[in-house]
Amino acid sequence: MFNFDDANRKSKEAVDSVLRSYSDAAQGFQAIASEAAEYSKKSFQDAVTHFETLSGVKSFEAAFELQTNYAKSSYEAFVAEATKLGEMYADLAKKAYKPYEAPMAAAAAKVVKTAPVSPAAA
Repeated sequence: MFNFDDANRKSKEAVDSVLRSYSDAAQGFQAIASEAAEYSKKSFQDAVTHFETLSGVKSFEAAFELQTNYAKSSYEAFVAEATKLGEMYADLAKKAYKPYEAPMAAAAAKVVKTAPVSPAAA
């Protein structure tokens, strides 16, 4: 027999789970956007400082060395930031999947349990 109380409870749990998931996703995307904005601001400030320093250089060798050091440090900063953002996206994906992990595992186990066994597999 169909139990309306159980159905109502399950429905409320599902809605709560979805709302929590959306809230976590919004917070995660906000953190990622904030991190990207901070990196962009710092990168721009570093570029302005570099070009101000570069404009005061008197020799070609000094300019070449300054440009090489700037390119190296910019690349290292970019790789570090890309790694950090990648980790933030991975954490966001894990948090978003968490509420669905148990129901999906239960559904998968149910499918595996009820799947017919082919003669070739036996």
